[in-house]
Amino acid sequence: MQDVIQRAKAIRSVIFDVDGVLTDGSLFLGDDGQEYKAFHSRDGLGMVMLQQSGVHLAVITGRESQVVRLRMQSLGVEHVYQGCRDKLPAYENLKQVLDLPDAAIAYVGDDVVDLPVLKRAGLAIGVADAHPLVCEHVDWLTTAPGGRGAAREVCELILHAQGRLDALWRTYLDPKISC
Repeated sequence: MQDVIQRAKAIRSVIFDVDGVLTDGSLFLGDDGQEYKAFHSRDGLGMVMLQQSGVHLAVITGRESQVVRLRMQSLGVEHVYQGCRDKLPAYENLKQVLDLPDAAIAYVGDDVVDLPVLKRAGLAIGVADAHPLVCEHVDWLTTAPGGRGAAREVCELILHAQGRLDALWRTYLDPKISC
């Protein structure tokens, strides 16, 4: 775990997969073709807190969905890559845009399509219910499954490693104190 904390200290950007990471992987399709996804509110707050600490957030997903665009917009996630069956080009683009090395990027995935990026990122994270092959190739596994608090765990891990979590909690325990 100490190695994970050391790697997390260097993180300046976190990239999340969507289906199976920010959601539980279920796809709900209406008769009209409308797609519905459920996002965990605590994951969203964790993502907002991590961004407020100065860490850039991004999503790279293989599917295209209006609901993902809307959810990421509501969270202030600026870097949204959709329709990326091969996620490595989007990862390389984000690295260039943010001018970051691999060591400064964490990637959170759940399935084999995430492996090429997981193998490049400085901190490779899988959700608790990730595919067994993913579990073999990550630095850390969350205890919560995708869409059920895994993203929040990732955010808190990085905030803790960077020495920002306790100060953040104090802002909620004593509203007179601000970060």
